Amino acid sequence: MPDKVQQQLLIEQRVANESKSQLVAYLLAIVLWGFGAHRMYLGRWASGIIMLLMWGLGWLTAPILIGWIPIALVCVWAFIDLFLIPGMIRGDQAVIRQRLMAGRS
Repeated sequence: MPDKVQQQLLIEQRVANESKSQLVAYLLAIVLWGFGAHRMYLGRWASGIIMLLMWGLGWLTAPILIGWIPIALVCVWAFIDLFLIPGMIRGDQAVIRQRLMAGRS
């Protein structure tokens, strides 16, 4: 039994070491708001690049007033992400934990 507990502790330590930092994700989300850097940091490259493209396209077309729509959408998306970041990190930790448990059994 102690061997099983020690193995579980080692797995949890590796999960803590390999998972992304919630503080870094929040800093990226707040400082680089519409650039999608927080999504790319958390491994969601496709949605991060879409967010970046919408943000850039929005600012390029803002002088003709069409660009305010994608800018507004990205702002709402980034605000919602502030609430989704902990769940994204927990999901990534679960994947890491499952990978480590499968490799150790």
